[in-house]
Amino acid sequence: MSARAVRRFILGEPRLGVVRKFYGDDPLVDRAIVSLMSNQGLMLVGEPGTAKSMLSELLAAAISNDSALVVQGSAGTTEDHLRYGWNYALLLAEGPSEKALVPSPVLTAMRTGKIVRFEEITRCPPEVQDALISILSEKALAVPELGAEQAVRATPGFNVIGTANLRDRGVHEMSSALKRRLNFETVHPIADPAHELELVLKQLGERLGPAGVKADVGADVADILVQTFQDLRTGRTKEGASLTRPEAVMSTAEAVNVLHAAALEAAFLDNGKLTGAHLARQIQGVVIKDEPEDGKRFKAYLDHVVKERSARSGPWRDFYQAARALRLT
Repeated sequence: MSARAVRRFILGEPRLGVVRKFYGDDPLVDRAIVSLMSNQGLMLVGEPGTAKSMLSELLAAAISNDSALVVQGSAGTTEDHLRYGWNYALLLAEGPSEKALVPSPVLTAMRTGKIVRFEEITRCPPEVQDALISILSEKALAVPELGAEQAVRATPGFNVIGTANLRDRGVHEMSSALKRRLNFETVHPIADPAHELELVLKQLGERLGPAGVKADVGADVADILVQTFQDLRTGRTKEGASLTRPEAVMSTAEAVNVLHAAALEAAFLDNGKLTGAHLARQIQGVVIKDEPEDGKRFKAYLDHVVKERSARSGPWRDFYQAARALRLT
C-alpha cells in the first residue's frame, strides 16, 4: 500500500467504504507512517489499554500484509527470540545448515522485507534489548554457525514497531543507544467522548454478536460509562470541576470490559435492558483494583458529581443509587 492507502486503511474513508479501525489521535498515525518510511524504527508508548498493540498490528498489516511476525517481550525472552534457534534433531544429524536453522520473527521479517512487532520491550532483559540495537543499526544479522561470513541482510521494507507501557518504566529501562534508533510516539487515551462512545459500542457489538447475546444497550446508558471514565481519567469533569484521579487504569479497553460485563448481567440475570445500575455494579472491579484509596476517590466523585447529574437524569439516578450501595472501602 501507499502511505495514503495505509492511512485510509487505519483511519477509514467513508467515501470509499473503508471503516475506521483506530480511534484516537489522527496525526499520530501520520507520524507513525512517516517513521516507518525512514531508517528508524517506531516505538509506541502509553498507558495500558490505549490500543498501542492494535495500532502496531494495523500498521504491520497495511504495510506488510502480515501482522503475525511478533516477539512478545517478557522476563523469559532470550536473544534467540530475536535471532534464530535450531531444530536440534537436524542439527545433530546433519550439523549446522540452513535446513536446521529456525528463524525468529525478526529474521523472517528481515528476509522478506516486512514489519516485525516487538511487544513490551521494557519487560525484556537488557541483553535482549542490546541485541536489537545492532539489528536496527546494521540491518543485518550474522549467522556464524553457517560460516564466518554468513549474514542475513535486511530486504528493503524491513522495520520494527515496538510497544511499551508507561507504567512499566523501571522494569528494564531502555538504553540511550536503543532509544536513539527508535522514533517515540505516545498513544494517549481517546480525548473525544463521541469517538470513545462509538468505539465502545462497536466493540461491544463485536463481542455480543458472535455469542448470540441479546441485550438492549442504549447510547444514553453507554454514555454514562464513557463520561465516568473520561472524568476519572482526566481528573476534570465536563462541567469543569477538578477531581482526584484514581490510580486505576481508566482506559477505553477497561470501559469495553465493564460495558460487556454489564450487558451480560442485563441479558442473563435481568430483563435484557441495560441500565445505569448494571454499569455501577460492574465498574467496581476496575476502580478498586490497584489502590485501596481509589474507593474513597470514587465515592467522592459519586457524592460531588454523579449525585448532581442524577437529579436531572433517570439513567444517572440508577447509576448513582447502585454505586452508592457498593462497598468501596
